[in-house]
Amino acid sequence: MDILLAHGYFLYQDPHELKVMKPYPPLGILYISSYLKQQGFQVGIFDSTFSDLTAFETLLQRERPPVVGIYTNMMTKFNVLKMIQRCKAVNARVILGGPEPPYYAKEYLDYGADIIVKGEGELTLAELLPHLAQKGMREIGAINGIAYLDDRGQLIETFPRAQIADLSAHPWPDREAIDLEAYMQVWKTHHGRSSVSVIQARGCPYTCTWCSHSVFGNTHRRRTPEDAADEVLWIKERYNPDQIWYADDVFTINHRWFYQYAEALKARGVRLPFECISRADRLNEQVIQTLAEMGCYRLWNGSESGSQVVLDAMDRKVKVKDVQEKTHLLQKYGIEAGMFIMLGYEQEGIEELEDTVEHLKISNPDVFLTTVAYPIKGTPYYAEVESRILTDQAWEDRSDRDLTVAGRYSKRFYSFATRWMVSEVALNRARKNGGVPLHRQLKLYLNAKIGRIGMELSKHERETQPAHAYRAVQGTPR
Repeated sequence: MDILLAHGYFLYQDPHELKVMKPYPPLGILYISSYLKQQGFQVGIFDSTFSDLTAFETLLQRERPPVVGIYTNMMTKFNVLKMIQRCKAVNARVILGGPEPPYYAKEYLDYGADIIVKGEGELTLAELLPHLAQKGMREIGAINGIAYLDDRGQLIETFPRAQIADLSAHPWPDREAIDLEAYMQVWKTHHGRSSVSVIQARGCPYTCTWCSHSVFGNTHRRRTPEDAADEVLWIKERYNPDQIWYADDVFTINHRWFYQYAEALKARGVRLPFECISRADRLNEQVIQTLAEMGCYRLWNGSESGSQVVLDAMDRKVKVKDVQEKTHLLQKYGIEAGMFIMLGYEQEGIEELEDTVEHLKISNPDVFLTTVAYPIKGTPYYAEVESRILTDQAWEDRSDRDLTVAGRYSKRFYSFATRWMVSEVALNRARKNGGVPLHRQLKLYLNAKIGRIGMELSKHERETQPAHAYRAVQGTPR
């Protein structure tokens, strides 16, 4: 074995994920696996989703891989730190990739990782593996797209690696290397339908200030419509899922490609229900009608806020009214409209929160999910608020989700705000649609009132600076 590829998502150890139960395979390492195998490397995969750390340790002891590559994101950070220690116990070199490590390269390297891959991993690993086998860490600086520590413990970052230009020249993800049926069965058991994920493009050219572009950059690169449709046809014939999840950042970003892809699927006799993500400004009636014809049953839109002031602060480049109109247009064609709403961003006060509630009432999406903004390192939002970032935890004990911003409303305020928002919108829908029992409406009314009163009582509470916050944010692990 030349390399063992792994990730740190352990479904059964995550209480939140156990409530959701919508796991998807790690497409990132599956793409890397298929590419490295094509280049002649011997690749193993540890798919952690339905496993545990003990099984990972047992595999390491048995196989003794010379190199372990671990996909790392914010959610899996704490598991990955434990996995690094297990790898070092068998003298394996550890390479980390994914969106999290590039901006915390020094911290991860100090914790035991040997190399950080910045950006896409396929070409970099194909160059790294023979180098490590022949020279070890000597002359490693000649390889683009990595970070490592020199002999003095100083962080060295090499030149960026050029992004992959022709995605269709790469093989499809190595789904046969994992138990894909296990994922489908979990979906079938908990949601009544099995689901398989695909990605037809990489990168997002938009400039939303809170969004990380650390892996695919700000470009947008697409597979050919024919290659993309061939993969979905193969998935249908091999696995026969009930639906597809398109994991693209903005599925309908390029209309010419989108229409060609729809025709390519039609020519192959493929019509599978699916859900995807897009933006209001990349939707029009023809696009939405085509989505419906293709089998789209739900489209998620990053609405984020009902305040144009907040949207402009985010550099979202969308208009509130356009989001509302496109939501109604989706529903006209029988497509469920989902929304992501972000609270707590810069420029947001109570008036802007009220605008968001009104926006949700007017839009009336079928479902919306809320989160409170947190600064992700490497984003413009992080840079904007860096001097006000708060934490009282050491790096290895926290993730960026644990960070908050001095001067913002308190966590208690946003807990009440979320309660008010969700209940107020649900009550409005119940009154408009009818058929909702009076006792249910009364419960929603009381929840909305409690949320609003709680907001008023806690609106003077602000996040304040712990004495040791900056040391925790900017320091290295213990």
